[in-house]
Amino acid sequence: MMKKSILYLFITVLFIGLLSGCAQSSNESEGGEVKNVKIGYFPNLTHIATIVALEKGYFEEAFGKDVTIETKTVSNGGLFMEAMATKAIDVGTVGPGPLLNFYVKNKEYHLISGAVNGGAVLVAAEGSGVEKLADLDGKKVAIPVIGSTQDVMLRKALKEADLTAKTSGGTVDLFAAAPADTVSLFIQKQVDAAATQEPWGYVLENQANGKLLLDWDEFAWGKESTNTVVAARADFLKNKDLTKKYLEAHKKSVKFIQDNPDESKEIVIKHLKDLTGKELNKEEVDAAFSRLAVTTDVNEQVIQEMADISKEAGYIPSSDIKGLIDLSLLK
Repeated sequence: MMKKSILYLFITVLFIGLLSGCAQSSNESEGGEVKNVKIGYFPNLTHIATIVALEKGYFEEAFGKDVTIETKTVSNGGLFMEAMATKAIDVGTVGPGPLLNFYVKNKEYHLISGAVNGGAVLVAAEGSGVEKLADLDGKKVAIPVIGSTQDVMLRKALKEADLTAKTSGGTVDLFAAAPADTVSLFIQKQVDAAATQEPWGYVLENQANGKLLLDWDEFAWGKESTNTVVAARADFLKNKDLTKKYLEAHKKSVKFIQDNPDESKEIVIKHLKDLTGKELNKEEVDAAFSRLAVTTDVNEQVIQEMADISKEAGYIPSSDIKGLIDLSLLK
């Protein structure tokens, strides 16, 4: 009887050990050390810091040869955060709007650095009759996705003109559409304006005869409008050494872009062509680049105001984002 009990105990311990091994994260080695890092970003200019860091080999240099880098591109912040929730992304660049929306519901995501300020504009379609912000009353405005950073920025701008979105009982219809589709929407007169990130604002002006309604330094918080930040999952942040290495590469990329804007633009043009098969012309990138500021700085007051607006819009149950921003390793 004693032998059977000992045998049963041995099998139980063995079984638990096997389960623990199966449950081990796919990006951890047997010794618990991370062996691959999954970096996410969007294929557009506001994610230039990630693109340049990848192309210049800054991440590889920082992580070393024992860490494999995987990349994942998505078209909007909602998809980015969903990928982060399923652990398809460990760390990367995203708009603060989707990030804080997810954080309020699950504290597993954190903002650890700035990446780009500005880079978003409000453009009116030809023949829309929209000459100023107040003219958006009763109009349809394209945004990248519901709850996106541009959605929140638009709501702030509307509030300043005593207007509100239809979903909040107002008169302005917010229409979710991929930025790349807004040119067709303008030409087909399906929307009256668009709140979008660069280079799509410039493209709307030059390929669809759009009129710039609010430039990047006027739209929402102006030059303080945080368009793109670095986000990371809490379990990734537990490895402080790896997080520091990511931020080291990120800061190096930001500095390179600040010091070498022309070379950085060429890097982005090539990267996006290799990624999408489509080539942005240099004129588009030059104009778009003049409408953003690459930085690691984060204006925490702006992020809090974004959370307040998201709560007013009904996207989140609370605007309490205490703990979201953690710049300790950056500093």
